[in-house]
Amino acid sequence: MYFVCEARPDGTGPEALLRATLDGGVGMLELREKSAAEDARLVEAAVPFRDAAEAHAVPLILNDRPDLVRECGADGVHLGQDDTPVAEARRVLGPDHVIGLSTHSAEQISAACSAPADARPDYISVGPVWETPTKSGRPATGLGLIEHAAREATLPWFAIGGIDTSNVSDVVAAGAERIVVVRALRDAGDPAAAARALREAVEAGTEAWE
Repeated sequence: MYFVCEARPDGTGPEALLRATLDGGVGMLELREKSAAEDARLVEAAVPFRDAAEAHAVPLILNDRPDLVRECGADGVHLGQDDTPVAEARRVLGPDHVIGLSTHSAEQISAACSAPADARPDYISVGPVWETPTKSGRPATGLGLIEHAAREATLPWFAIGGIDTSNVSDVVAAGAERIVVVRALRDAGDPAAAARALREAVEAGTEAWE
């Protein structure tokens, strides 16, 4: 389970939220902060994320900015289709950092999985399964794309987009073994409990296949 969070959720410091979600079972953390007007502010915002990730021994991913990954103490970067190309990010970061890529169609999944080694991401996200305000204007891909990824993707992949405790079982039934969540944890009254419930649902679903 992969949690994406802005620097100051609800206008407050992220420390308590990050600690709760990681205690609840989050295994990967991303700082996605679109409002940082200066690089120095993004580096500063990364400090509690890096501290939380290190304390729980999970990877920290920085959204969009391969040039600041090292300065932020992150383990890698997540890129959109219109962001820095994977090959360019790989030249900046080298082989020891993780690079993720968003995909929204069967064609993009295929392109990512079949790309030459220096242009191939380490993982992809697939979606958004349902429309979500965190990606305003991006149409939902539906569960069909999750089923396609389960059949065809040769890279590790995460389902993303509107996933919460009410629908996570549907996503897992469609073939997802990994999920990305934003609002389901950020806006939860009890983020640790929400994280546990989501993780347990994923684990229960994948165990049922075995």
